[in-house]
Amino acid sequence: MNTEILRRKLCVLGKIYIMIFTHVLNMDLVKNDFLEFIKKRRSIRSFIYQKIDKNTILSILECARWAPSGNNSQPWRVCIVTHPTVKRMLSELTKYGGIIEDAYVNFVVFLDLERGYDRVKDIQAIGAFMQNILLGVNAQEDLGAAWIGEILNKKEEVNEIFKFPKDKFELMGIIAIGYVDEARAKVQQKERKRRVLDEFIEWY
Repeated sequence: MNTEILRRKLCVLGKIYIMIFTHVLNMDLVKNDFLEFIKKRRSIRSFIYQKIDKNTILSILECARWAPSGNNSQPWRVCIVTHPTVKRMLSELTKYGGIIEDAYVNFVVFLDLERGYDRVKDIQAIGAFMQNILLGVNAQEDLGAAWIGEILNKKEEVNEIFKFPKDKFELMGIIAIGYVDEARAKVQQKERKRRVLDEFIEWY
């Protein structure tokens, strides 16, 4: 075989190997970045008042709507609250009302009982939906969120605000979203503790 032809073939093969190696390396980097992204998500309860544009709000909800649900029932309903009066009405129903009022937008998440088909699976789906919202917020620069569950003690009162019949919609929680007040958030931040894996896993 001509030496020049052999050299060219080896050069092409070398480039192919480099491309494959780079691709695999990039896949590992992306995977590791994604795992770190999940682990770095944290609850934010201090916000500065700054408008969040509609497209950003919709992009967060776009993440949420791809959550899994039994029979693909997608049993969620969301009230997007930015109006100060409605925020005030919600805030009066929970000891965490300050967070709701400080947030630019609040997602009030309901289980649509008519779309559901199995209570346990429906609630699991809502949990996945709300987690996707939190991850969608985490992907936005300078935004933070807090999942407020204590307001579930006043489910019926929340339904009344939105004129939702309680036999059709059940409150699952509120996610308060806003631009992070870094100074206050840093002061309030506590050590993030998680159980070690060996405490809650079993191998079979």
